[in-house]
Amino acid sequence: MQREVADYQLVGCFLTASIINFPAMKSTLANLWHLVCGRGEDPLKIPLVFVPFWVQIHDVPVGLFSENLAIQLGNFIGVFLEYDASNLGKENRNYMRIRVQIGVRKPLRRKKQVMSCGICSYVKFKYERLSLFYFFCGRLGHNDSYCEARMMMG
Repeated sequence: MQREVADYQLVGCFLTASIINFPAMKSTLANLWHLVCGRGEDPLKIPLVFVPFWVQIHDVPVGLFSENLAIQLGNFIGVFLEYDASNLGKENRNYMRIRVQIGVRKPLRRKKQVMSCGICSYVKFKYERLSLFYFFCGRLGHNDSYCEARMMMG
């Protein structure tokens, strides 16, 4: 019974530097989600610092497309979760696709050097359905209008 209840819980956070209109947010979410069994854990005490993302790996040298490379690159980006083998061999799909658990407090990785037949090249990472993100500092949750790293540089 306890496992069934856990299947219907929702905890989330907003990745933004903006002020959240709490009454509007509460009203919107209340229309979508309803408490059935009262309250459980305090949501403020649940750390929401890891997010799973699908990541496309582009510019992989010919002959290096493998699940082993996908796992290595996934662990370079964050924590490897899953490899999408259905993408292989499809026309117009010249990239690998992996699911990775990423720490939202760290900058996102953009590329990684790989070696193939003694030649160094770079594979590039494209994050699917990426929310608010600023490439200057590589972090989620804000854009150019509010970036502490950029403000410190002047």
